[in-house]
Amino acid sequence: MFNQNCCNRNMNMPMRNCCQRQEQVVEPVINKCVEKMYYHEVPHICPIHTHVVNKHVYNHTYTPRYTCSEENQIINNDCGKCSGFMN
Repeated sequence: MFNQNCCNRNMNMPMRNCCQRQEQVVEPVINKCVEKMYYHEVPHICPIHTHVVNKHVYNHTYTPRYTCSEENQIINNDCGKCSGFMN
C-alpha cells in the first residue's frame, strides 16, 4: 500500500525506483523519565523516662505536757522546853 501511494504520487519516476524498499531511518532516542515515589513507614522508638521525686514535709508542732511533783517537808518548831522529850 505504501508503495502504491509512492508510485501514484510520482508518476514520472520509473517503476523500478518507485517500488523499491527504502532503508529505515533511525531517529534519535527519546528518553522518557518516569518518577515513582515509594512511601515507607519507619517506626522510631522514643524512650521517655519519668522520674518521680516524692517530697515529704514534716511540720513539727509542740504540745506542752505538764507534769507535777509534790514534796512534803516537815518543819518542827521546837520550843526548847520539850527538847528532851523528842530524843
